[in-house]
Amino acid sequence: MTLKVGILTISDRSSRREREDLSGPALQKIVNDQGWHVERLAVVPDELEEIKNTLIHWCDEAKLHLILTTGGTGFAPRDITPEATLQVIQRHAPGIAEAMRSEGLKITP
Repeated sequence: MTLKVGILTISDRSSRREREDLSGPALQKIVNDQGWHVERLAVVPDELEEIKNTLIHWCDEAKLHLILTTGGTGFAPRDITPEATLQVIQRHAPGIAEAMRSEGLKITP
């Protein structure tokens, strides 16, 4: 089975085209290298309702198998990707987030 994947970049500056989105295309290459199909690729600002609505639409309407989010995960007040995601998921898998943070610490202390 080929996975249908969505990649959602959450970034105020990239959504306003003030900064190029590098993480979304990087994830797209990784997904493509796995033989999966990127069905949706989008950039949205750090706005709770916009993030939630995109995630819900991609799950319910686009029937994606996997959604990868990037950006909006810092500690600034507008970095709300985790909070928005928690409002739409049905099952929390904290071990995955911990593994991601552990790998990230190898690059950025």
